[in-house]
Amino acid sequence: MTDHALHTNWDFQATAERRDRFYAASLTRFTPFREPIVFKKGQGQYLWDTEGRRYTDMLGMNVCISVGHSHHRVVAAAMEQAQELTHCTTMFYHPTPAHLAEELAATMPAGHDWVVHLTNSGSEAVDLAMTMARTYTGNLDLLALRTAYHGPTAAAQSITGISGWRHPGMPGNVAFVPEPNQYRGIFGPGTQPYLDEIDRTIAAATSGQVAGLFVESVQGYGGIIEMPPGYMSGAAERVRAAGGLYVADEVQSGFGRTGAHFWGFEADGVVPDIVVMAKGLGNGFPIGAVVAKKHIAAPMAEKFMFHTYGANPTSAAAARAVLAVMHDEGLQDNARKVGAVLLERLQNLKDKHQAIGDVRGKGLMLAIEMVQDRDSKTPDKDTTTEVFEACREQGIILSKSGPFQSCLRMVPPLCLSLEDVDHVAKGLDQAFQKAATRLGR
Repeated sequence: MTDHALHTNWDFQATAERRDRFYAASLTRFTPFREPIVFKKGQGQYLWDTEGRRYTDMLGMNVCISVGHSHHRVVAAAMEQAQELTHCTTMFYHPTPAHLAEELAATMPAGHDWVVHLTNSGSEAVDLAMTMARTYTGNLDLLALRTAYHGPTAAAQSITGISGWRHPGMPGNVAFVPEPNQYRGIFGPGTQPYLDEIDRTIAAATSGQVAGLFVESVQGYGGIIEMPPGYMSGAAERVRAAGGLYVADEVQSGFGRTGAHFWGFEADGVVPDIVVMAKGLGNGFPIGAVVAKKHIAAPMAEKFMFHTYGANPTSAAAARAVLAVMHDEGLQDNARKVGAVLLERLQNLKDKHQAIGDVRGKGLMLAIEMVQDRDSKTPDKDTTTEVFEACREQGIILSKSGPFQSCLRMVPPLCLSLEDVDHVAKGLDQAFQKAATRLGR
């Protein structure tokens, strides 16, 4: 019997035709460029298309690539495990995911017993955290922030505060509080008014007893909105006073991305009750996790909860290598140093280009927000789109994001170098100039 040879056709038109013919409509919306692009290779912070052109990946493939594309240690760890045993369901014991659980628990604040439930993705981790909070507290009502993004599954999108991500038929019992956006928040800059609104929302839009509050330590898709000092700790106090738990969503802001800390919530000294994580954990391999205080996770033992590939040893092996590489290569500190220089260069661009209303972020989690006028702060989606397209011409891949699609989000692999910063800053400058010309400004 002869083997059936697998052939991959890299012709662009053939790929486009297959997508159009066989992809469901639900997969066709999320195509960023006017003219699609096909990537064939990635290494470190770089990508190459089918024509051999190199790009600097400032998107990190949606924040999934943390230690660099195709990092040799991560690939080797996954290959070694896959050749031995590709998958082992959690019904049976395997040391690799058990080691990973121990290593993740060790990154959490000291003085607590932490336990880990491995999932397939960040969205599943959010779903599980919602169930865990409701099971432990016995309450149904959840709080979330406006402009938050927690995932596309039915449960996760019910706590996502952006209409473009919300489909019919989502579960209920969710109330939204204003995000403490220091640039365009409804109460302006500051922290206290946003904390006071949590109390008002609990009193007006819940039963008075809640299951929990979900907070991205830095909102990712929402446009890189960092929680101001005192917000996370103050929010935790208020939700706990109403019987609920504080849930930190670290899917995008975790694993050293903000530079100053390994986890985003550490910036405010808060100790969450539950932490959800994914993306950078696997460096492209599908894996997520819920890490919770042991007593909070305990009631979940009363019923079955199962993720078929959650403790997959191949993905777990890759994740273990990711954690080791982050430590050995000092990538958190690199994010801090390189991100600070990039933020300064973005500030210089703001001084030069009037279309830029705000630049913000920390570490390698940064954003530029475009406005039609700096006084009115009216979001400028058109300029954002034109700059985004022009960045491609400069060999830079980034993300359009924010509730108005008026932000350019930069979340590159943590191995980005100072030399890359120079290329990106110059490329952005050129992109803004080209966009202004195309728009006649």
